[in-house]
Amino acid sequence: MERRIFHGQISPEEIGRALVAHFNQANLKAQQFKSKGKVIVQIATRERQLSGGATAITTYLEQVDDGVAVQIGEQAWLGIAASIGTTILSVLRNPYNIIYRLDDIAQDWENLQISEQVWQVIENFARMRGATFELSERFRRLMCEYCSVANPIGEPSCIACGAPLGKSQPSTCPNCGYVVKPSELRCPNCNYSLGSGGKKIDFHGARR
Repeated sequence: MERRIFHGQISPEEIGRALVAHFNQANLKAQQFKSKGKVIVQIATRERQLSGGATAITTYLEQVDDGVAVQIGEQAWLGIAASIGTTILSVLRNPYNIIYRLDDIAQDWENLQISEQVWQVIENFARMRGATFELSERFRRLMCEYCSVANPIGEPSCIACGAPLGKSQPSTCPNCGYVVKPSELRCPNCNYSLGSGGKKIDFHGARR
């Protein structure tokens, strides 16, 4: 499951409500509930959907020290695959049948992109609330390993004892928001290469 962390003043319940509001309509139904300290949002096709094949996906939202960790489970594909197969067989028998399957084709294509839509809804909501993949200001402190005094992020040396702080500076992966150590060349969460010259990446993966 893909996992990303959004840092800032944001809660799992808020993200869950945003997902339900976006997906609980037309051929899809969405519900939010809590289990083992996590907020879970399930999105699935309705039992009597108007067109297309059946599918389902689950999103897990968990509060962490500086924001919310998000995991999206694997999407169920069998129902969509069966619907696409029916369309192909129907068109092979009679090419004109594609006219009667246009709604199914459009719905299947939209259903194939649900996981991408989930990330887009979450990222848009996070951006609106000021949450990012970077640590928020209230967590931008590091402890001096020599005297245990809290220092602002970016301080080259401890404000109390003067010890160098370069090796202790925390950072986050620009691709998924996971907190990484200065010595790590790849993010342990998403395997993103951290040796990219310090370029930041926005929510959709575009360099800026």
